[in-house]
Amino acid sequence: MKTIIHVNQHVVKANKKNNTTDPVLTCKTYKTNNYASKVAVYGQDGLLSGYFIYSPDKPLSCGAHVWFETFNKVEVLH
Repeated sequence: MKTIIHVNQHVVKANKKNNTTDPVLTCKTYKTNNYASKVAVYGQDGLLSGYFIYSPDKPLSCGAHVWFETFNKVEVLH
């Protein structure tokens, strides 16, 4: 089943404005919308590929509050 994971920037901004930590990640399928602050992504082999992480209290040194973290090979496509 196809799943689309996206960052809801409106919630990110509202969290910053209201000093809240509502989930900003949306996992959409054809029948559901699920909201989270951390999402694990698995490969077809069933092994963990990485995580989408929302961490407003401990952002990355570049200032990012949302990122994907993996130890797998990554190919940058242009």
